[in-house]
Amino acid sequence: MNTSLLIGLKCYTTSKGGIKMDNLKLARENESYAVEVRRELHKIPELELELPKTVEFITGKLKELGVEYKLLVNGNAIVATVEANDTNGPCIGVRADMDALPIKEETGLEFSSTHEGKMHACGHDGHSAMALTTLKILAENRDSFKGKVKFLFQPGEEIPGGAKPMIDEGALEDPKVDYIIGLHEGGLVKGMDKGAIYFKEGSMMASMDKFTIKVKGKGGHGANPQDTIDPVVISAEIILAVQKIVSREIAPTSSALISICQINGGSSQNIIPDEVVLVGTARTLNEKDRDTVESRLTAICKGVARTHGGDAEVDYNRMYPVLVNDPEVTKLVKGVATELFPEDVRELETANMGGEDMAFFLQKVPGCYFFMSNLKEVDGKIYPHHNSKFDVDESEFYKGIAIFLDTIRKLGEIK
Repeated sequence: MNTSLLIGLKCYTTSKGGIKMDNLKLARENESYAVEVRRELHKIPELELELPKTVEFITGKLKELGVEYKLLVNGNAIVATVEANDTNGPCIGVRADMDALPIKEETGLEFSSTHEGKMHACGHDGHSAMALTTLKILAENRDSFKGKVKFLFQPGEEIPGGAKPMIDEGALEDPKVDYIIGLHEGGLVKGMDKGAIYFKEGSMMASMDKFTIKVKGKGGHGANPQDTIDPVVISAEIILAVQKIVSREIAPTSSALISICQINGGSSQNIIPDEVVLVGTARTLNEKDRDTVESRLTAICKGVARTHGGDAEVDYNRMYPVLVNDPEVTKLVKGVATELFPEDVRELETANMGGEDMAFFLQKVPGCYFFMSNLKEVDGKIYPHHNSKFDVDESEFYKGIAIFLDTIRKLGEIK
């Protein structure tokens, strides 16, 4: 990390200033805008890398604000840049995902999904709303920061990943992004305090890989197993064997997991099939363990299958890398949050094993990703992410907006 950031971080821990308080006031004053945007986006959830209505809505708002933008990923990603009156400063990226999930909404909200079978069940509508509101405030107060702020509205976070294609198409260039920030609302970690803001330096979220194992045998009658090579039995042994990668080949001080989440094979109670297909996910918190899991998973599956006279094909797909927060940028953002909300800032004790393709941006640019805890009750209960009754407390949006604004201000002062 450059020396100027370290110096700025040390200075910031003792500094006070009216601009910071103005940003909190501006965030409060624009709460209704954020809520309006979130609700409009909530009505029109779209999936993966096809977000035409979402893009139309957000670009419409950008036109109203007079902010220039460009489209990437076949028109499904938006890069909008706001320049300060004083451009002598860094370019700071703010990332917001826009995609939804293939879930039928059951919240009963007045602004429920109008797209059957699709729902914003992970909070991405709120992410986009907070980012767009931050953009609006900056566009209306260009003397409140220095440099440039590039807003990265991203498709496909859930699947198949929109960050990498955006990077490949130059989202972080022209102007080059120097630092990047982003957040995830809701309640990604069980037991989070309501209204709290969580930070973690270094590895914060796991890599997310998908694997498919085709176990090949020789089918036949269930009453004559001696004449077959049973892929069901082989699959059962594979499921148990691959768990030993984590328990015996990864250091106990590391975190990794292998989950078999689908088993498909067979057509009748008395027919041994020719093939069984297993599908699962693997998660690690560093690239060395990730390499170990991939190589050993492949070797074990093939070895177990061949021991029993069959064979196995393994397709291992590296999806998202480990999400790693830059320590110095994270200290700065946490310091900003602590000044703004001293009672609400927390340290995340352990990394989350969920995956997040913000990780691709953080591989290229030093930055900070943090969590906001703002799950909302529906029918007297709290429902987690990816649930048909998931909802968030919009009254917490101002916190994310204020942290974005003050971080942008502080980073602009440092360079």
